[in-house]
Amino acid sequence: MRRATRQRLWLLGGAVALALAAGWQWQRDRAGDPGSLLSTPPSAISAVNLRIGHAPEEHYTLRQGHWWRTDGDATRADDGRLGELTETAAAAVLSWRPASDFDPAKIGLMPPVAVLTLNGQALEFGETSVTGPQRYVRVGDRVALISLSYTPRAAAGQATQAH
Repeated sequence: MRRATRQRLWLLGGAVALALAAGWQWQRDRAGDPGSLLSTPPSAISAVNLRIGHAPEEHYTLRQGHWWRTDGDATRADDGRLGELTETAAAAVLSWRPASDFDPAKIGLMPPVAVLTLNGQALEFGETSVTGPQRYVRVGDRVALISLSYTPRAAAGQATQAH
């Protein structure tokens, strides 16, 4: 076998080994990816309930592409704000841990700062983390750390009455 052929075979073998190592690493990273808060995509959410602090719970329903507040008389809600709330379902989780690893009172979940329910799935928001601009969120029997930007906010103004 000529010297140039041997060099090409070694080069090809090295490229194949590098591609296999990259594929293995990609698969490993994907398996360790914590994912999002909920498996439900934001576009599939049609019911939102929100309680911030000790304020009364607000109820919203999606009807014909617009959000309506359904507490008492139906009033149009801010579609942008409700869009932000539904996007919380897709919030990137930085890490998941079992809820049993925490004292709920120490991370602000006794009682929660806010409770956002999307299609019946409750997200309980606790305090901010000491490790950065992150917030604890209890989802079922697990606690996630997510970006502080997904914290539900109170409505800025009043909704308009439906005619």
